Amino acid sequence: MKTLKLVLFALLILSNQLIKAQEKTEVVYLSGTDKDNLVEWDFFCSDGRQSGEWTKIGVPSCWEQKGFGTYNYGSGMGVVDMASEHGLYKYKFNVPKDWKNKDVKIVFEGVMTDAEVKINGKLAGPIHQGAFYEFKYGITKLLKYGVENLLEVKVNKMSSNESINHAERGADFWVFGGIYRPVYLSVSPKENISRVAIDAQANGQIIVDLFIDSKKANDVSIGLLDLQGNIVQNIQNDNITKENGKWRVKGKANDVKTWNQEFPNLYKLQISLLDKSRKTLHQIEERIGFRTIEVLEGDGIYVNGERIKFKGVNRHAFHPASGRTTSKAISIEHVKLMKDMNMNAVRMSHYPPDVHFLDVCDSLGLFVLDEICTWHNPMLDTKVARKIVKETVVRDVNHPSILMWGNGNEQGWNPEVDDDYAKWDIQNREVIHPWSIYKKTNTIHYSHYHSLVNDSYSKEKILFPTEFLHGVYDGGHGAGLDDYWLRMWNLPLSAGGFLWDFADEGIERTDRNNAIDLQGNKANDGIVGPNMEKEASYFTIKEIWSPIYIEDRFIKDDFNGIFRLENRYHYTNLNQCSMTAKWIKFDGPEGSKKHKLLSKNKVDLPNLSPGGKGKFNVEKPSNWKSADALHLTAIDVYGNEIFTWSYPVSAPSKLSVPLVVYSGEGAIKTETKDQKIRIEANGMTYQISKESGMLLEVKKGNQIIPLKNGPIILNQKAKIESITVTSKEGKVEILAVFEKTDKSPGWSTVKEYASDIIKWTIHLNGLLDLRVEFKGYRNLKGYRGITFSFPEEEVAGMKWLGDGPYRVWRNRLKGTRFQVWENNYNNTVTGEAGEDEFVYPEFKGFFSSLYWSKVKGNNNNGFTVYCRTPHTYLRMLTPQEPKENKVGKTHPKFPEGDISFVMNVPGIGTKFQKSESMGPQGNQEHYFGNDDEPIVLDLTFEF
Repeated sequence: MKTLKLVLFALLILSNQLIKAQEKTEVVYLSGTDKDNLVEWDFFCSDGRQSGEWTKIGVPSCWEQKGFGTYNYGSGMGVVDMASEHGLYKYKFNVPKDWKNKDVKIVFEGVMTDAEVKINGKLAGPIHQGAFYEFKYGITKLLKYGVENLLEVKVNKMSSNESINHAERGADFWVFGGIYRPVYLSVSPKENISRVAIDAQANGQIIVDLFIDSKKANDVSIGLLDLQGNIVQNIQNDNITKENGKWRVKGKANDVKTWNQEFPNLYKLQISLLDKSRKTLHQIEERIGFRTIEVLEGDGIYVNGERIKFKGVNRHAFHPASGRTTSKAISIEHVKLMKDMNMNAVRMSHYPPDVHFLDVCDSLGLFVLDEICTWHNPMLDTKVARKIVKETVVRDVNHPSILMWGNGNEQGWNPEVDDDYAKWDIQNREVIHPWSIYKKTNTIHYSHYHSLVNDSYSKEKILFPTEFLHGVYDGGHGAGLDDYWLRMWNLPLSAGGFLWDFADEGIERTDRNNAIDLQGNKANDGIVGPNMEKEASYFTIKEIWSPIYIEDRFIKDDFNGIFRLENRYHYTNLNQCSMTAKWIKFDGPEGSKKHKLLSKNKVDLPNLSPGGKGKFNVEKPSNWKSADALHLTAIDVYGNEIFTWSYPVSAPSKLSVPLVVYSGEGAIKTETKDQKIRIEANGMTYQISKESGMLLEVKKGNQIIPLKNGPIILNQKAKIESITVTSKEGKVEILAVFEKTDKSPGWSTVKEYASDIIKWTIHLNGLLDLRVEFKGYRNLKGYRGITFSFPEEEVAGMKWLGDGPYRVWRNRLKGTRFQVWENNYNNTVTGEAGEDEFVYPEFKGFFSSLYWSKVKGNNNNGFTVYCRTPHTYLRMLTPQEPKENKVGKTHPKFPEGDISFVMNVPGIGTKFQKSESMGPQGNQEHYFGNDDEPIVLDLTFEF
């Protein structure tokens, strides 16, 4: 009897589960779910590769990436000249008999570009146009139940609508063909909720629009669930209005946790459609976040009452192996990388993304600008534009991450549909025209730094460029951002901006043995490479956009432990974050890259509300002055690193003392012949010019070390006046004195003259000291420093103590860390395919805060140099110029020679700007100030 009761109870539970399942919508995939999970369909390609015969293709996919058809890149080709093949798809699937009383729809998440869909030989509906939009057809009456059904899809790569071709196919990005997003059947009860639009405000107020396909429906019940499906509370319906298949329900949830980018709290709204007897006809669940958006004219953009600034980036839905076919794993990876850079926003460029990307923005926390696809002129025709706006908003309306709609890009908008967004958006979000002044906003693209004065007739508009600091090659992005952001952060009407763009859109060409194609300089404008390889700007952005802003400071002997900071979060108190201080010591060139930890302690961050300024104190251990550096690491409320700031503690002259040892025995031989000074010491032989004072040759035993032709003093025209050789105890000194030049300011009536000097000192143990003194100009264009020759082909790598591991420019100094680094040689051209493609950090360039460097030679012919002069930049070789560099904007002029030690470095520009237009740090002119003393470069070479 007991067993029978248990069986009956189990059957009752199973019966209830079956009933509940019948009340819900079932999703059955006909295709795979993403780029890594494909289902084979029959396929025929009309032209190009693998064309003219039926074969198989995995769906979803871009057919070019499966070896079919011909590649198109939009901008520059012209839509008339583009390949225009079409593809035919067939797929057979079975339909259960019990679906006969269901409402069955076929859903296509994205097809490029025109799609004609047939079920069992009959059209499912009108041909769909537009590559980036979800569409569906009701096919209940077209299906055969209990037997096999045939799905046929004809996909035209080019649209029959010319305005779509100009908007999408001619845009500045890769354009593909195919069913590139998933296809599935949506199976609902006959009496159902066809769709839902929800407005969940920060105060708990909820408005729900239900679109009902039912004659039996009488009422609705709403429950608020957590993400695990547990009931949080039932929502009391204040009232229900019913009109023409649309029901509006209002209610209020109590004590909700609001959604924002820093704390993306989410719930599920469970909606049950009921008949007169309160029986559930259909039940759906929609994920929501409670938040309120306000765009206040002449003021700013507010989320939950807090005025925000976008720290944003533009992002394509893209993967190098699969094109526009992506996956949720890719979406998670992209959002995590953005948040790791301390970004808080992303713009969809230039089309609605995969649904899973918006889901991830909702759950991990990013503000989103969603956008329909247009690009320049001519604009979309009104009929198709209205359809596209509807499809975009209806699909995406309930995502709390979306704050605004973009009605196209860069003058491609159709103003006749600006008001259409409000027809479908229950939240009535603001509509913008990206790059234009429109209503309350000014979203100008690629304006110069001085535009942030914001003194034009549009100065009352909320200013946020939806594209700025274009990142082609190594320019833009982090280069210039420090200047821009300082102004943006302090400009009341600035709402931040969006960098262009997130990732290099390099495609693996299946017609070129999977070689990466970036279309010259058109698609290599990312902060990361095609496979998420991090460029230097990644870390610069991470520091500049850190929500914990720490004032620049230097640690000297009178260091008091105090750091001043600002809370640049919007919703987080700094006492919710943590910080650790590490006092560390480094090994020398022959030691480990790892550091020795002298002391580690917790830093108490202040109770500081968003926007507040304050200070914190770092405890100084008793031996703090023996440390080489202090590292401060901040951790956010989720345990993620915000940034690690580094501060040299030991001066380079102090740190070099135990590393540079002059003791030795033996004798130094000196000979002057044929205008050459030859010195031998401890197996080392040096030749120095008696005419110029330059190093001519270095030999270690019989091995030539190819460092020579230096030092050349940069930006110096004076001639040598005298060269003397002096033997002293344990060393020989060679002093080159230049003719005296006027070192007084141009306005001075009293003239002062001084000589630049080069002083070589050769020690018994073979060490070679170099001291160079030269005039420090008040201001100049060009370099101050010295340079040598060293053949690039002889360089194998470099280990150094200084800032790294990435090179710097004058307008991209942040994002490095002071410690021991080691890079192997590469000839990487940032963002350019070919040899050493996307190998980062780049080996060649300028490296700041040099203390020492061990240059590794390919033939045991390297050397180590110790630098005692603070704030010295090491120039390591000359980066190769990009093939399509625009008027030198992203390839500054380097000093002559190969290896240099300089006191200043140039800025770098962008695709559209020279560095001078990007702010003070990009200016070509350098100000040193009026210094009575010369600049001294103090080096020791060990071979």
